[in-house]
Amino acid sequence: METIEQLSKELKLSFIKTHYEAAIQEAKHKGLDFQEFLNELLYCERNNRRDNGIKQRIRAARFPQNKTLEDFTTVKFNSELKRKFKELETLNFIENKENIILMSNPGMGKTHYATALGIKACLENKKVLFISVPNLIIELKEAMSKNQITQYKKKFEKFDLVILDELGYVSFDKEGSEILFNLISNRITVGSMIITTNLMFDRWEEIFKDPILTTALVDRLTYKSHLLNMSGESYRVEETIAWLKSKE
Repeated sequence: METIEQLSKELKLSFIKTHYEAAIQEAKHKGLDFQEFLNELLYCERNNRRDNGIKQRIRAARFPQNKTLEDFTTVKFNSELKRKFKELETLNFIENKENIILMSNPGMGKTHYATALGIKACLENKKVLFISVPNLIIELKEAMSKNQITQYKKKFEKFDLVILDELGYVSFDKEGSEILFNLISNRITVGSMIITTNLMFDRWEEIFKDPILTTALVDRLTYKSHLLNMSGESYRVEETIAWLKSKE
């Protein structure tokens, strides 16, 4: 007959495999009946599996640092932004496949807030990717050079949430602009993104170089997006639409 360890390994019950002997002794000490013992053992196995899943998702997301919503200070922001922060922290935007665009000067907490939302999503069983735009361009070009761009795009589409950090901090060439445009355009139809940028939309031509490309991307992005200007000035959807019309 196979042992408990062997059966636990085959069934991928890692907690039971490692802790069943101690659990038996504890059950005897507590005077638990068989049903109570089994219930407690399975409860611990489930919690262990959940915790391991959270750790794996957070590692796979590649967050640069651990940031939480509890550590995010909102004192410096106006009441409208505070209300918006609370709304987005429900993570309903992920279920609705909506995007968030965080705009401000450096030092206002864009990356902190984006990271904190991403970590909360991991805690709620979502697959997340965090990557800076400059590093994304490097990875895309490497994938193209190895004829693996199709595989890269498919992998990119499997995440529930993609966080693109630092759009606009570094400019890139025409090839980089085009492959980033295609990747973001495809992503819009399949899942949510959070984009942090130090540039307002009317300066995105500095990033993408091509005004037609820029207008098309902003048009698609803002269709289902929450726009937050964390620098303090109001920047509503209506203003974005007005800017888009001026480019026609």
